Amino acid sequence: MSKQNDNPKPRREFLRKTLALIPIAAASGAVLSPLNVTATPAAGVSNQYVPVYFNNEEWMFILAACDRLIPSDANGPGAVTEGVPEFIDKQMQAPYGHGGLWYMHGPFVEAVPELGYQSKLTPREVYRIGIQAVNEYCVKTHQKKFSELSHEIQETILTGLEKETIKLDALPSSLFFNQILQNSKEGYLADPIHGGNQTMASWKMIGFPGARADYTDWVDQPNKPYPLGPVSISSKRSS
Repeated sequence: MSKQNDNPKPRREFLRKTLALIPIAAASGAVLSPLNVTATPAAGVSNQYVPVYFNNEEWMFILAACDRLIPSDANGPGAVTEGVPEFIDKQMQAPYGHGGLWYMHGPFVEAVPELGYQSKLTPREVYRIGIQAVNEYCVKTHQKKFSELSHEIQETILTGLEKETIKLDALPSSLFFNQILQNSKEGYLADPIHGGNQTMASWKMIGFPGARADYTDWVDQPNKPYPLGPVSISSKRSS
């Protein structure tokens, strides 16, 4: 990650490929709890949003981390611009954030990913405990909280969490990193009604038509770009 800021195109290509692998159900909202959210202007994200779950210190971390995981660059808008932090905050109040979609009883053991979620911590707890632990590490190592550090140092820390070269006492560092990375990708690809992907930039990037009901004749035309822009569940359109 520490090298990606110098070479934005490979990162965008990586996102293009990994986002395309997320099940379409996630994009349509089928696996997420519907939220009665007023759509924000198509130009981007409301600066007046007040987080419901995260406190101010946690919110600053979320903004900074999302900005480094999917930054705005010449190839398109990033996670913060598209409202991904809002998406994550709203999901913490949904059954997902409370672990309501999984079996959350013991025993809790290390296992291969194919066996499903194994931690005793809910996503809400992973964020709350993980953010505090990372900020404590940053203050101890750099005398500043994560959100106050330079982009280069932030990316180095995120890389350390991903590779577990940075150890956290409260929880596995890779568990925390994977939580925010996964939610950032989900929010970047989600329907705007859930808070993220406000201009449907990711859908345009991968050629996903969204909630259109008239593109079945294009299903059998692989590698041919879809000529029309995506449409959201709430009928928001993007050229």
